[in-house]
Amino acid sequence: MGDVAAKLKVMPQSPEIDLDELEERLATALPEGAEIRGFQRDDVAFGLVALLPTVVVPDDAGGTEAVEEAFSEVEGVESIAVESVGRL
Repeated sequence: MGDVAAKLKVMPQSPEIDLDELEERLATALPEGAEIRGFQRDDVAFGLVALLPTVVVPDDAGGTEAVEEAFSEVEGVESIAVESVGRL
């Protein structure tokens, strides 16, 4: 089995959320076997900026599910969506 790279869209709860701190909290919340290969930022509207982490996970039955669940429990996260997935 190989690895899968997924780009996720993480929406913060408000424009006042410190995105640098949110990136750190997301990185520490990762399940075992997953790693973040970088963050991008996307201006959404009215000062709200989404984080777009690229996450690498093992190619197994769960896919990005464990990462999505872990990220959804992080303080300051409103929602998570998978933008794209591809094999490495």
